[in-house]
Amino acid sequence: EVYFKNLSKQKQKEVMEKNGNNHKLRVCVATCNRADYSKLAPIMFGIKAEPQFFELDVVVLGSHLIDDYGNTYRMIEQDDFDIHTRLHTIVRGEDEAAMVESVGLALVKLPDVLNRLKPDIVIVHGDRFDALALATSAALMNIRILHIEGGEVSGTIDDSIRHAITKLAHYHVCCTRSAEQHLIAMCEDHDRILLAGCPSYDKLLSAKNKDYMSIIRMWLGEDVKTRDYIVALQHPVTTDIKHSIKMFELTLDALISFNKRTLVLFPNVDAGSKEMVRVMRKKGIEHHPNFRAVKHVPFDQFIQLVAHAGCMIGNSSCGVREVGAFGTPVINLGTRQTGRETGENVLHVRDADTQDKILHALQLQFGKQYPCSKIYGDGNAVPRILKFLKSIDLKEPLQKKFCFPPVKDNISQDIDHILETQSALAVDLGGTNLRVAIVSMKGEIVKKYTQLNPKTYEDRLELILKMCVEAASEAVNVNCRILGVGISTGGRVNPREGIVLHSTKLIQEWSSVDLRTPISDALHLPVWVDNDGNCAALAERKFGHGKGIENFVTLITGTGIGGGIIHQHELIHGSSFCAAELGHIVVSLDGPECLCGSQGCIEAYASGIALQREAKKLHDEDLLLVEGMSMKKEEVVSAAHLIQAAKLGNTKADSILRTAGTALGLGVVNILHTMNPSLVILSGVLASHYVNAVKDVINRQALSSVKTVDVVVSNLADPALLGAASLVLDYTTRRIY
Repeated sequence: EVYFKNLSKQKQKEVMEKNGNNHKLRVCVATCNRADYSKLAPIMFGIKAEPQFFELDVVVLGSHLIDDYGNTYRMIEQDDFDIHTRLHTIVRGEDEAAMVESVGLALVKLPDVLNRLKPDIVIVHGDRFDALALATSAALMNIRILHIEGGEVSGTIDDSIRHAITKLAHYHVCCTRSAEQHLIAMCEDHDRILLAGCPSYDKLLSAKNKDYMSIIRMWLGEDVKTRDYIVALQHPVTTDIKHSIKMFELTLDALISFNKRTLVLFPNVDAGSKEMVRVMRKKGIEHHPNFRAVKHVPFDQFIQLVAHAGCMIGNSSCGVREVGAFGTPVINLGTRQTGRETGENVLHVRDADTQDKILHALQLQFGKQYPCSKIYGDGNAVPRILKFLKSIDLKEPLQKKFCFPPVKDNISQDIDHILETQSALAVDLGGTNLRVAIVSMKGEIVKKYTQLNPKTYEDRLELILKMCVEAASEAVNVNCRILGVGISTGGRVNPREGIVLHSTKLIQEWSSVDLRTPISDALHLPVWVDNDGNCAALAERKFGHGKGIENFVTLITGTGIGGGIIHQHELIHGSSFCAAELGHIVVSLDGPECLCGSQGCIEAYASGIALQREAKKLHDEDLLLVEGMSMKKEEVVSAAHLIQAAKLGNTKADSILRTAGTALGLGVVNILHTMNPSLVILSGVLASHYVNAVKDVINRQALSSVKTVDVVVSNLADPALLGAASLVLDYTTRRIY
């Protein structure tokens, strides 16, 4: 380390000798607006502190000198800098033509100033049209240019201007490793690129103001608390002015609805700013009790305001850059900063086309506290820049060298990515359990809650509401946007009204029940309700084997037997909502009694209840247990014991299972002859035990024209929940249902 320090000192000594021992580097810093001054000021202070090496000339132009934008040149004077030249270069009009005319006016005035100052180097910041005029003038007059913050990527015309200045500049100070790689990829000489970090971070990371509450109260009112207000700063997007004005209007509407104290800063001087100010005045922002509208806030005070805010919203580069130093949540709207590197505190709303989307982002971000980010600097940029300036050899030729390395991509968090996995609350009312889940658009169960299904209507409805409210609250924490509630329940359901008409004996007190109204009223969300068999078919259509299949049938083999029919891609309900009661297809006139009151139904043979009934009979006759099986005295005999016994060679248990599989197979044959589907999906816990038996019956009993049907076992773990979710997701994504 000592060796390299000495080497650096030796190089600086050689440069001083080349430049002439008594020659100080004459540096012209030109500042155009309040934003670039916050980056240039730390460098100016550093240059001023070393008069033995540098002479500083300050040129002020652009919006600094306009009253409507706060006459911000005064803060330069307050910082005790002598302003050498003031240039009025802004042509008012705030439209595209005015911007072009402003560049032209600056190009007319700057040559005279540069001729008088004769600087060795001009320091230019950023991507403003004023800065382009500066860089153009200096380059054509063979004056060296040091460009601050080149190589970064953002939206709108700023990208083009920034990269144009890069091509004109001789030296580059960048803030991030990616920006450095971009500069190299743009053919800039690596030896003339300094990765220093952002100069403003030198001030940000050392900013400690114990009296920040007085600053907050001065700008926002006496009754405001930390983390309980918003800072809004939004500029026009010059490549799409009309859309940016509409977006600003939606932002103000969202902020009004969000009902938090908000400090709104006026936009910059770009084309479209006048229309944005008109929007503010049209909505009465300057007189609204929740808003404070200001033209300018001194940077030292602005730092404290954003550091203790509950959120910052807008499209200013300050939000995606400087605010990360404090971990303050940021909502970046639109495309103006697209491509910039950001910390995890930034949530992008690139397609900010609705008030609800912006409001949702506010709900996600407001009041959070993120880890502080140092992507753009570590607080030591200015010493590096001063050292870089000292190393410049004025005798070197100005001609630039070029190279062609690869460029790295940048990926950042985006609200549209979050909203691609828009979610549904799925509710499954089973005979034993009540389950609620947050299900994403891709069928991922993000969070699941399970409780025993209460025996009474009142307790059941109360538990559904409680679990749904809890899940909806948790959805915000896991960045899921709930579009609605889908409910899967046993029994006959009127899906148009959201009413359970009557249920099976497995769910008590569950007839003539309006589920839609109380749940929708409590959650303020749309609610869909359907039979569990239908939901299983919908789950297969959206997430399972039925995806893209025009005609298929799903059979659920569980505690009972149910199903759903998809015909020409749509679910069949029937005239009285009784279609697809597949468990009650009669396969024997004198078969066992079914829970529905009939005899010989598939459910009476092949359901879990039927198998349990047969297992109990065998157990009572001491014919169930075989070698390798054991049961505790208190253990309840179940269908699982029957299946286990059959696997271990119990011929009576095996005969019962074969009979059940045959009954199910006969039912499937009837379905094939009635509906002629191309696919039969067996779902539920017993599906894998029945699939071969069903295929055998089809081969023996079905007409040859339907024997080619595919019979498969579902690969969905939770078809009822996924089907309930698809009720919501299919509708909200405009699928006909």
